[in-house]
Order: sequence, then structure tokens, then C-alpha cells
Amino acid sequence: MSKGNNKRTPARGGAGSGKGGVASGKAAPSEQSVAAGARRAPGPSRPAPAGATARRRRRNINWIAIIAAVGGASLLAALIYNLSRELQVIPGVQTYGPFPANIHVAGDVNYPQTPPTGGEHRATWQNCGIYNDPVVEELAVHSMEHGAVWITYQPDLPADQVERLKGLVRGKSYTLLSPYPNLPAPVVASAWGVQLTVESTDDARLDQFVAKYRNGSQTPEKGAACIGGQGTPDER
Repeated sequence: MSKGNNKRTPARGGAGSGKGGVASGKAAPSEQSVAAGARRAPGPSRPAPAGATARRRRRNINWIAIIAAVGGASLLAALIYNLSRELQVIPGVQTYGPFPANIHVAGDVNYPQTPPTGGEHRATWQNCGIYNDPVVEELAVHSMEHGAVWITYQPDLPADQVERLKGLVRGKSYTLLSPYPNLPAPVVASAWGVQLTVESTDDARLDQFVAKYRNGSQTPEKGAACIGGQGTPDER
């Protein structure tokens, strides 16, 4: 009786076996890659505490209230100023007209007032500013139609008083200053439809007249240009 082969042949394809002795299939992820993935994954956001949200909302409401109060106060101040200016009565101011506006002529106009306070005028206007020489009436009337206050003075007015008038209008838009031959008074302030005659440049009504009627409610074309017309002022 022959002896049998006692060696056992290992089973093929078993778990952990493979060509060259390398294990088959994908390797299990390492601990480091798992940890890195955990760090990259965003976690759920934590809601802000209710107390912090309420405080932030109160701060926003406070700022809105402050801004509204400041804006309202500014608007109210502007309304009060404009109303007080309109209601101010300046003694000695004469009213003329009403005059038709926006009527342009090419020639001279025979105005009923000296200086004129409104009516027909040239198609262009006198640029606002300070002039050392007389200006054309028909141009100045057009400037007043746009809101200018025209201050005229006798050519022989003392130099210190002329300087006072220049200081009154210097740097102010919608003002026109010039000498005027044969003026019936030392100084006459005119705007569209209104006029004030004074004997001295120290008269406080001059300042009041400029403040009230410069681009005031009497202006037919309020806010229209007082530059870009005719004439080069000696000062502005």
C-alpha cells in the first residue's frame, strides 16, 4: 500500500491572497485622511444669542430715529426761515406792478420807475456781480426777473459807502451792484416789483432787503441763471 501525498494545496483566491502577494481591493482610509476630512466639513452655524440680536436691533432703531430727527429738524428750520422771510415787513419798501414777464425787446424801454423794477427787457441778462460803471437797464431788469437784487448808488457816493455796498453783496449770488446816473436818492435797492430808497449805506433795511428778495418769492423765473449772460463784473 503506497503512501498518499500528505501535503495540502492552499485554496486559490482566498481572502488576503493575490498576485505577487499583494492584497486585492482598495485600502481602508487612514486615520489622518479621516481627520482631515472632518476638519474640512463645515459644521452647522450656531445662531446668535437672542440677547445680542435684540441689542443690535435696538441700535439700528436708535440710529434711524436720530437720522430722522436731524433731518426733520433741518427741514423744519428751513421752513421756519423761509416763512419768517416771507412774513417780514420792511418799512419803506414800495411795491409796483404786476409786470408781464418773459417779454423780450431789442431796443430801449421807457420804464415808469427809476431805476426800473420790472417789465420788458432784453433777451439776455446782466451777469450778476459788482460793476464800477453803469449797466444797461434792460439787461438788469432781466437779471431781476431771474431773482437778482439790483443795488444802485449815485456816482458821487463817498468811497467808504461804496465799499460798504460792495461788502453787502460780495460773494452773494443773485446780486447786482452798479452806479446809476441821476439816481433820485443816494442808494436804491430794487428787485422784481419792489424797491427801497435809503439815504445812507448804514441803513439796516438794505441787509433786510437783500435777505428777503434775493431769489425771493416775487421772482417770476426763480432760480434761473444770473451768469452766462452779458457783462464782466469787476468783482463777484
